[in-house]
Amino acid sequence: MFTIEQINDAHSKVKSGGDFPTYIQNLKKLGVRHYTTFVTDGHTDYYGTNDYKITSPAKYEPLMVAEISDKEQFKTDLKAHQNGKTDYPTFCRDSSKSGIKKWSVCMDEMTCIYFDKAGNKIVTEEIP
Repeated sequence: MFTIEQINDAHSKVKSGGDFPTYIQNLKKLGVRHYTTFVTDGHTDYYGTNDYKITSPAKYEPLMVAEISDKEQFKTDLKAHQNGKTDYPTFCRDSSKSGIKKWSVCMDEMTCIYFDKAGNKIVTEEIP
């Protein structure tokens, strides 16, 4: 099974949101089936086969996630990040301000779904 060190190595090659599809392919090769990242502190739960799960440590000081989501602002911030205009910490801060609590990536479906605090799907993306 995969380790946090292997995942960190794959993540170290990501410089902007534009590198995300390659990162996902690398995680898939490691055996990651899906994962959920939590905006509050950046920790991620990674899942493999046979109920295998590992959790990464928090990546930054806790952020307050807005109670009310702003879908249009989030879509603008997401596009900027994907175009390399923001780094990962900025994207996480922007996400928290737009009310995004977490995102879940499914390797089988090649989707990334962003959720608000109430668990509502805010944006669903197809991963190329």
